[in-house]
Amino acid sequence: ADYLDNGNNKMAIQQADKLLKKHKDLHCAKVLKAIGLQRTGKQDEAYALAQEVAALEPTDDNSLQALTILYREMHRPELVTKLYEAAVKKVPNSEEYHSHLFMAYARVGEYKKMQQAGMALYKIVPKNPYYFWSVMSLIMQSISAQDENLSKTMFLPLAERMVEKMVKEDKIEAEAEVELYYMILERLEKYKEALDVVRGKLGEKLTSELQSRENKCMAMYKKLHRWPECNALARRLLLKNSDDWQFYITYFDSVFQLIDESWTPPAEEEHSLEGEVHCSIEQAVNFIEERITEESKSSRPLRGPYLAKLELIRRLRHRGCNDEYKLGDPEELMFQYFKKFGDKPCCFTDLKVFVDLLPPSQYTKFIRQLLDVIPLAAAAENEVALPGDIKALQQHLCVVQLSRLLGIYHAMEKKQKLAVVRELMLRYRHGLEFGKSCLKTELQFSDYYCLLAVHLLLDLWLEGEEAAVWQCLTLLEEGLSHSPSNAQFKLLLIRIYCRLGAFEPVSELYSSLDAKHIQHDTIGYLLTRYASSLGHYAAASQSCNFALRFFHSNQKDTSEYIIQAYKYGAFEKIPEFIAFRNRLNSSLHFAQVRTERMLLDLLLEANISTSLEESIKSMSLSPEEDDIPWKDLRDNRDLTVLFSWDPKDRDISEEHRKLSLEEETLWLRIRSLTLRLVSGLPTLGHTIQPKNSEKTAENGVSSKIDTIRALLQQLEAAVDSGKKFLEQKIQYPVLGPPPTRMAGFFSNGSCQCQTSLFYLVSDIYELDTNGLEDSAEIQERIGNSFKSLVERLTDLFSKCKGDLIEVRDGTLKTHPNLLENLVFFVETISIALWVSSYCDSVLRPFKSNLQKKKKKKKESSVAMPPVFTHFLDYVTELQTLTSNVIDHIKGLEIILTALKLEELSLKDTLLLQEEKKFTKTVQGKVQSSYHHSVQEIGELLKKRLDTIKKLKI
Repeated sequence: ADYLDNGNNKMAIQQADKLLKKHKDLHCAKVLKAIGLQRTGKQDEAYALAQEVAALEPTDDNSLQALTILYREMHRPELVTKLYEAAVKKVPNSEEYHSHLFMAYARVGEYKKMQQAGMALYKIVPKNPYYFWSVMSLIMQSISAQDENLSKTMFLPLAERMVEKMVKEDKIEAEAEVELYYMILERLEKYKEALDVVRGKLGEKLTSELQSRENKCMAMYKKLHRWPECNALARRLLLKNSDDWQFYITYFDSVFQLIDESWTPPAEEEHSLEGEVHCSIEQAVNFIEERITEESKSSRPLRGPYLAKLELIRRLRHRGCNDEYKLGDPEELMFQYFKKFGDKPCCFTDLKVFVDLLPPSQYTKFIRQLLDVIPLAAAAENEVALPGDIKALQQHLCVVQLSRLLGIYHAMEKKQKLAVVRELMLRYRHGLEFGKSCLKTELQFSDYYCLLAVHLLLDLWLEGEEAAVWQCLTLLEEGLSHSPSNAQFKLLLIRIYCRLGAFEPVSELYSSLDAKHIQHDTIGYLLTRYASSLGHYAAASQSCNFALRFFHSNQKDTSEYIIQAYKYGAFEKIPEFIAFRNRLNSSLHFAQVRTERMLLDLLLEANISTSLEESIKSMSLSPEEDDIPWKDLRDNRDLTVLFSWDPKDRDISEEHRKLSLEEETLWLRIRSLTLRLVSGLPTLGHTIQPKNSEKTAENGVSSKIDTIRALLQQLEAAVDSGKKFLEQKIQYPVLGPPPTRMAGFFSNGSCQCQTSLFYLVSDIYELDTNGLEDSAEIQERIGNSFKSLVERLTDLFSKCKGDLIEVRDGTLKTHPNLLENLVFFVETISIALWVSSYCDSVLRPFKSNLQKKKKKKKESSVAMPPVFTHFLDYVTELQTLTSNVIDHIKGLEIILTALKLEELSLKDTLLLQEEKKFTKTVQGKVQSSYHHSVQEIGELLKKRLDTIKKLKI
């Protein structure tokens, strides 16, 4: 066992063998040996050994524990349940084995069996937790039941009765048990009863979370539309803590609900269960003013009351009745707020919510007013006035962010914008002085200046200023050198490098972000969208693996979380874990990465290192199966991960999100159908049986071609939807979601090529079933398909020609679309070759039959059917075309190597000396990345060329 713990698996196997020589039947030694075998990659031997021991139904703890570990490593949790089912039969009174059995069921989600196991445990050892494990398993059955009616009429009422029994017998001990009771009543929509539980004696147990009882009461009052109680409770909680924002929102919501219902308090008794109620605007105004007065006496400044006043103004304006209540002018209130909290980083985000209360005509005046109160000092007359300490720097930064948000920078001319960029960079470099003592992991105080300068340059780039994008990269790389942990710098660098078609620097930047856990799903798209499309195949494989490893381990990890939740009685977390797992399993990004990963593997290996058939088999792919949950796809991407200070009309909107999801789904459908069509090629494999229709139907081959034809129709439909979508000519904001590769796929002709290749498969199949005689028409059709395919592929190649990087007026311009076209070309030619090898498998037997006939008849001239010449010409032309592309790529490599970037006259005198250093780095990175892309594409094409040479019949 020690050897296994230290990772020395071979020694562990040897030691186990020694033991087994002495004691043949030592179960535990066998299992430990099996673990060693499993870890050294001998899965089958390990499994056989384990089953030997399991068949003996061991009951000693060591063997059971060891087998559990082994099955977990094999990802076969269902075998653990069998193991403990047998152990429990033999040792029926063991609390330990029963609880292991319960947990084993929990790992595989067998809720009904969990319920039974929980009750069996409770009978052996009447402890409350076991009883409630059983209750929770009922709730889980209700959650997982497809039929909502069943869960409301059977599972939940049964769970409710089980808990009520404990309540009547006064056996409720722990807080978790009360939480569970509340959860059942809430799911049954018995809100009144749930409220009574929380307010009653049982509710006193709810102590682990702050305000747990109050929050639960509030939730029930809202469900029951009991606004007087909502209001009174929110008012009471705000008196305790006037900084708790959620209760301001509830307070305002309930006040206006009560006004709309013209509610009046009863004359005699209490206003409500929770005490006094406010039901008029006057009361609300006074209440907020009192909170502000109270705040001025408090020892630390509180933001809540001031923001609540702005919120109230906004709501009153919305109702069209603000001016009567003399709450003050929002501009003045925001100014006062800035004076009080301007040196806090949160000041900007607080005010951002309320800027729409300002009339646009006041924007510049408002910004000037803020600038006037910041203590800045200029060294000389014409110099920029700089802050003297971090407080002043924060205040100034807040104003700059607001200026960007109010669109003041957007309205400037190019010259003004450049001047602002200069000023912001000057302030950035000056601000670095305040952060000299910062650790590497801390951000510099002035980082946002740099980021804002880059945003301004991005505006210029989008307006057609080519040099601006290089300056963006330069400033970001400089920023990163001073603040190596700044994720915003890295994310923006990733986006810009990808836009320029350079993937090489991106992998390193992404791994330095050290994305954890769920982030592989939320921000992984930044990497995987460009990985394979820019020709960095090795890096693409790696980035897909990152993501897939997370998705696959999520399955296993979630079961562990659920088990921990049972052990510690955190029942309300269990449904959350399950929902989390489902959300990840139906993640759009997961489906995309799975599909692209398989296409990439086929591209790199099929018919090169292994046959197409073996590759497809090892991925357990089949054309009939579709494992993507189309109806439930969840878009978990975080599209706002890049900071943006743009005004609402330029920022990413809900509409953009919807469109992006639609586009991603359409593209995924096209890719997934392409993959399934390719996976169908080996299934059409040539069968030697006589060609009568009954036979083929039995072999199931005719149904295979039907599958392929059906998939082809679906692909046509998906392509049509994609084209319709692109007609809308959607432009996402520059920091919004990146568009898919769909537009390029259609415009460069790859799409038409790939579809006609799959139609060709159908024709060849027809030739295969009909034989060579009387098939002149099919043969001619196939011949024409070959011709048009060569034309289309040649046309696709012509769209790949041109310089990838060129120097224009002293600045670099990259052409990432040419690179993407090249990558599509490689993919399309690979599909063409897979289809050709299918043609080859059909034509070869025909040819050998003809040759046999020739020998029999001893005739020198048996006419060769035209399809053979067509095929040979086609293969020869494919070979010539591929060789031409390889030569073209060699030419690109030479040009890229010869590109002397140093000689670029960086004539922009605005660049300082230290910036020039970073500009060189950036341009070098882009050049090297393109060079690598071209190399990898060239290597792959050479391998494909070798496979063409094998195709000559």
